[in-house]
Amino acid sequence: MDNYDVIVAGAGIAGSLAATAAAKGGAKVLLLDRNDYKEVGKKTNWGWVCGDAVAKNHTDFITKELGITFDYPELDLKVDGVYAFSPDLEHKFMFEGEGYVLNRPRFAKKLVDTAVKSGAIYESKFEVEGPIIDDNKVVGIFGRNEKKEQVRINAKMVVDALGVASMLRRKLPQNNYIERDVSTDDIESTGRYIMSFESKGEDLTYYDPKNALIHLNQILAPGGYGWVFPKKGNIVNIGLGVEKKSLEIRNSKLNKKDTLHTLIDEYIRWNKVIEQKELDNTDNNGKGYWSVTVRRQFDSLVYPGYLGAGDSMAMPNPISAGGIGPAMTAGVLAGQTAAEAVAENNTSLEFVWKYNRRFNELYGNKTAAMEAFRVYLQSMNNDLLNYGMAHFITESEAVDISYGRIPELTLASTFTKILHGIANINAFRGLVYTVSKMKRLNEIYKNYPQTPGEFSNWKGLVKAEMAEVKEKFKPNPV
Repeated sequence: MDNYDVIVAGAGIAGSLAATAAAKGGAKVLLLDRNDYKEVGKKTNWGWVCGDAVAKNHTDFITKELGITFDYPELDLKVDGVYAFSPDLEHKFMFEGEGYVLNRPRFAKKLVDTAVKSGAIYESKFEVEGPIIDDNKVVGIFGRNEKKEQVRINAKMVVDALGVASMLRRKLPQNNYIERDVSTDDIESTGRYIMSFESKGEDLTYYDPKNALIHLNQILAPGGYGWVFPKKGNIVNIGLGVEKKSLEIRNSKLNKKDTLHTLIDEYIRWNKVIEQKELDNTDNNGKGYWSVTVRRQFDSLVYPGYLGAGDSMAMPNPISAGGIGPAMTAGVLAGQTAAEAVAENNTSLEFVWKYNRRFNELYGNKTAAMEAFRVYLQSMNNDLLNYGMAHFITESEAVDISYGRIPELTLASTFTKILHGIANINAFRGLVYTVSKMKRLNEIYKNYPQTPGEFSNWKGLVKAEMAEVKEKFKPNPV
C-alpha cells in the first residue's frame, strides 16, 4: 500500500490544478484519472462535453497563483464577451467580459503536464471507487488500477475532483457538511456539437466570430438556453441545456415528444447563419451529452481529510452553467490548502475549514443569489422574457446580475417604465422580490461561518431563503 501526502482524484481542470498547487506547496502528490493520457480529463466516452468558454480573469488568476501561462493551441480563440439574447432576438445583454473559447483536450493536457512538471505523480486508467475512512476521517482511496486490480492507497489529504457523480463524495459517512446527492431540480441536461460550417450570411444574432452568444428561448431550450461559441476558423461549439421539469411541461403543452437530442438538432436548424454543417470529430470530441448542476456550490466543501473541487461540489455558475472558471479557482485553493494541512500535520475539519472561507471570498459568496435568479428566470415564458429584457432592467443591471451583484432597480432605470398587462406586472413584482432575496442571500454569505461550529445555523438560514424562492417560482416555459 503506497502512501502519499495528497491524492487528487480526477485529472480534469480542478484536479490537475489542485495537484500542481499541492506539489508546488511541497506535498508528495498522486494524481489519478480514469482516462488514458491521450484523453486526460475527458468527462464521458463522447468527449469533454463542455461549452469550452472561460473568462480571462480566471486564466489570469491561475497565472498569478501558479505562474502558468496559456496560449494557442489550448486557448483556441479570444472573444470580446458573452451576449445573452431575448427569445425574439430584439434585445441583448453582455453576460461576461473578454475571455477564451478553449481547445478543451489541449487545455487538459497542458494542465496535467504542468502538474507532472511540478512534481505530481500521474497515474492514468485508474478508477476511484471510494474513500478509505478511519475514525470518521478520510485517509486515502480505494479503486482499480489499469490491470483491474483492487488497490488501496493511503494519503494524509484527498482532493475530490471526480465530477458531479463522484463516488468519493457519495460514499462519505453521513455528515452535516458534505451533501452526497444533488436534486434533479438543480441539474440541467446539456449537449453540444463541435462543427465545421459554411456561413450563409452575416447576422450577429445567430453567429458572431468575435463574441460568444447565448439564446434564451423556452421553446428551443426549456429551462435553459442555447449557445453558439465561435472557434478558430469556421468551427463552432453549438449546443444547449434543458431542465427536466421545464422540458416535460413544454412537451405536454405543445403535444411534443422532444428530447435533448432532438432539441439540439432543431436549434442548429433554427440558426440562419450556420449552413452545410459537418461534425468536427478531432480528438473524438465532436459530439457529447452530460449533466451539469445549476445551483450554488455545496454549503461546505470540506470533511476531515477531504476537500472537494469543481463539479464534484456543484460549482458551475447557477445562471450560465459555466464550470471552468470556478473549477480553476477551487482547484488552486484546494491544492494550496491540502499542502498546508500536510505541512502542519493537521487534516482536521477545523484546519481545512479555511478552504471554505477562501473559496467563498473569491467566488462562492455570490452563487446563492445567482441560483435565486435562475429559479425566477425559469418561471418566465418567452413573452415575459422578451418584455422583461425590454422593460425591466437596464444592460448595466443585467451585467450586475450575471456577476452576482445586486442591481438597484432604480426609479430612473425601471419604475418610470410603463408596464402593460397583468402578467408583465406580476413578473416585474417577481423580479423585485427576487432581487430582495438575492440581497438577503449575499448578506448571509458575507457572514460565512468562520468555524465548523457556526455552520449548522448558517446553513439553516440559506436553506430557508432558497426554499422560499423555489416555492414561489415554478418552471413555466409555455
